[in-house]
Order: sequence, then C-alpha cells, then structure tokens
Amino acid sequence: MERTTVLAQLGNRQDPRTGSISTPIYRATTYAHEELGKSTGYDYTRTGNPTRAVLERAIADLEGGCRGFAFASGMAAVHAVMNLFQPSDHLILSSDLYGGTYRLVEQFLRKIGIEATYVDTSDFASIEAALQSNTKGVFVETPTNPTLRVADLAAIGEFCHDQKLLLMVDNTFMTPYTQRPLEYGADLVIHSATKFLGGHNDVLAGLVVSKTEEIADKLYFIQNSIGSTLGPDDSWLLLRGMKTLALRMERHEQNALSLANWLVRHEAVPTVYYPGLVSHPGHQTQRLQASSFGGMLSFEVADARMVPEILKQVQLVTFAESLGGTESLMTYPAVQTHADIPEDIRNACGVTDRLLRLSVGIEDVDDLKADLDAALKYALNVLH
Repeated sequence: MERTTVLAQLGNRQDPRTGSISTPIYRATTYAHEELGKSTGYDYTRTGNPTRAVLERAIADLEGGCRGFAFASGMAAVHAVMNLFQPSDHLILSSDLYGGTYRLVEQFLRKIGIEATYVDTSDFASIEAALQSNTKGVFVETPTNPTLRVADLAAIGEFCHDQKLLLMVDNTFMTPYTQRPLEYGADLVIHSATKFLGGHNDVLAGLVVSKTEEIADKLYFIQNSIGSTLGPDDSWLLLRGMKTLALRMERHEQNALSLANWLVRHEAVPTVYYPGLVSHPGHQTQRLQASSFGGMLSFEVADARMVPEILKQVQLVTFAESLGGTESLMTYPAVQTHADIPEDIRNACGVTDRLLRLSVGIEDVDDLKADLDAALKYALNVLH
C-alpha cells in the first residue's frame, strides 16, 4: 500500500466496538484485570496506552521497521536510544548536527564515560578514519541541521553492518514519506515528531523505530523504565497531523526548491544550502536515497550585521525556533538551536554568524519571496 494511503488512513478502524473513524483518546492511567494472570494487554499507561499504541504501530509501518516507540520529545527519544550504550563505548556522530543532541552528548553522556567523535558524515572516508576498537555506534543526521549535508546511507549502512556497529539515523528533516533509512542499513530511525510529522507547531513529541525485535526489546525496557512516554492527547494530535503529511511535504519541497533557486541569484546571499540545487555536493546522493529534497534550506548573508535587520523586517516569515510547520520560520542557529556548540566548532561546521535557517512553509511562494526580498534589501541598504 502506498504511504500516501497509509497516512490518510491513520487511526481508522482501530475501535471495532464503535467504528470510530478517529482513534479514541484513552486518558486512563490504569486498567482493570479480569483475574490474576489475565490482562487486556494494558496495565499502566507508562507501560502501554491504546492511543499511543496506534501511533507507535503507524510509525513502524511507515518506516518499515518492526516496532515504534513514542516519547515526550525528540530529545527524550535521542536520550533513550543513547541508553543502549555503556561507559567506555565510543560513538561517531555527524559534526553538523542539532545543538541539543550535541549538548546531550557533551554534558551528559561524557559524564558517564561514553566517548564521541564528530565527523563530516557526508564524507564517508571521515567515518572510516574515526573508527576505534571500542566504537559501538554511528549517529547520522541526513540532511544535517542546519547546513543540509547529505550522508550516503547505503555506504554507511554497509560499513556499520561489516563492523557490527549500531547505525542510528535522525530522519526528522525528511520523514518516512520521503526517506526510509532502514532500507539502507540503519538499525534505528529517530524523529523529532514535533516538526514535520506533527506539522502544526502544536505538539511536542519524539519517535523511534527499530529494525529488529532484539533492539526493540531493549528500547522498550528503556522507555518503560525511564518513563518519558508520550501522553494520549499528544499521541492523538500527532496522528491527526500525520494524516496530511504527504500533501504538506510535497508543498514544502515545491516552495523550498523555488526559494533556493531564487536565493542563489540574490545579491545579498552569497551561499545557499539546499540538496535540491544541482550544485549541492549531495544532490545525486539525495536523489538516490530519497524521493524529495525536503522543505529545509539555509543561506548565508553577505555580512553578519545584516542578520538582526532581516529578523526584524520579515513580516510573513516568523523569527522563531523549531521547524516543519505550515508556517515559514526563520532561525538564527548560532544563537538559538546551536548556541551550546563552541564558536570554533560551529564555524568549522559552517554554522557561522552569517547563517540563517529557513523552514519553508506551505504559503504562496511568491508571497514568501516578496517578504524575504524586502527584508534582504532593507538589510543591505542599512549596511551601506
């Protein structure tokens, strides 16, 4: 069945007693047992909830995995996955990745003895060179946040299989509608479902999908023990948002590609990062492993002094953190999403004080161009 159909049907036929088209919200925290040793399958809502179960099955089906897990946030999902590792284990991670993941690794995982090396995962040789005797896993964002570097999932997947490493892929930017990392050798796929999956900036959630039952059993133990599960109301909101994912992703990409091609010709913008541009070094890889180039782009302006003026002048685009909603959002990574990464490391990854990240919404693209053009030209005039 096509993913478009699966998405549109999410939650349907889940309540045979009433025939409800929309999955009911089960707010119960505890469930009665008919007798000793006999359960309905639900005992306590941290361990399992009927509404959350529908969502978890849905994301597993969409990613092509065996089981899905819903968490209270994207970072809770990442944290749960990182609990699969032990002190003295070594991880290889994308150097250009979300600042919250970097903070988790540096401020928490290192304290318990987990080692980490950051490399440009769009350069496969860098991953090979980072391998150590105690390396246990590779964590990849593709495209990366925020400079949109593309990793070759098939090559990395084969490498991890040969070296017996756990491959974890953050698929937030692409979603399972356009990219399915498990098909290329990933063991775990992670989503900040707050973003494109929810799609409306109204629910905080994280999702993980496991390729094998062995890993799924370990992750379920972690999820139940830590207790950072997604509540039933938020599970329902996420299911509702995902029903329109196919339509939204197609419009996100359409607008992003049009904006990227327009920005590369703008006098105020020397550099544009978007995999859909033929000039992007990861363009061909993205074409092979995904059905879309996504709705995220980043660009550098000519001078850092322009940034405050642009952020003040945009009228339709909103200056805000997060991404993936129907509304276009602009973020300044150096002081927002990646502020916890030291400046020298940020600059080496391309996250400079001239970089702006744009989550392209589903508005009319000509309106977006007009808004950005006015803000960019105003900033140029102020500069001169």
